[in-house]
Amino acid sequence: MDTISVIKPGTRPSTVQELSDYEMISGLFIYPQNNSYAKQGEAAYNHFAATLPEAAEIMKPFLEFVAGSSLQEMQELFLRSFDVQAITTLDIGFTLFGEDYKRGQLLVNLNREHREAGNDCHTELSDHLPNVLRLLPKMKDETMRNEIALRLLIPAVEKMISEFEGKKIEKKDEIYKKNLKTIIEYSPVYRTVYQSLLQSLFIALKKDFGYVPGHLDTPAGVEEQDLSTLSCSDKIACNSCNPVVRDYSGNIEIEMNIEKY
Repeated sequence: MDTISVIKPGTRPSTVQELSDYEMISGLFIYPQNNSYAKQGEAAYNHFAATLPEAAEIMKPFLEFVAGSSLQEMQELFLRSFDVQAITTLDIGFTLFGEDYKRGQLLVNLNREHREAGNDCHTELSDHLPNVLRLLPKMKDETMRNEIALRLLIPAVEKMISEFEGKKIEKKDEIYKKNLKTIIEYSPVYRTVYQSLLQSLFIALKKDFGYVPGHLDTPAGVEEQDLSTLSCSDKIACNSCNPVVRDYSGNIEIEMNIEKY
């Protein structure tokens, strides 16, 4: 097992938004290509340890896994978590809206924001989590950045975290068994490793953007807007588009039925 060199936790500045957090952590939500992935995890942990100790603490299961795993093991867990017979998806629009038309509108609007910020989405869609995380520090419009974080990113990450709950994983496995010939087995000890990474991200987002559940209309430091008057073609999100979504298992079952028939 590799040794993990970590720094002593400190105190996170309370008045400065460290948007570079998201540039750094975004790489951990990309398929591991080589053994530098573990080093990226270590760097993100050390950053959080110095600036946001509670995020570093909850990230430890992820850090311990990548430090003691081979590249193949890291790749397999990533795919099992987010791609093949997945626990959840990294596409925040699908997480929030499923295949509803609102996701299409969201993709169009996010494409515009990426283009204006000069943020390359590479081969993934504009609502892919790493792309949205890398977008945040590049945006010049602070109000729009806060809106993306508070109305889209934070609710989506919270939903992704919930998909790692035991009963929800069992439900998804039942759907996969019903519709697929082969089920990928994986140790239950490691099934929720990426939940800890998502939880650390969630803590950082809440801290940086002043997120208070149930109080999205007046985020800290953001002038209140009448978002109900903003259509999806004008802005990223609006009150009328706040999602009422089924679990990820519901979305994948619909997709599988469509493919079957």
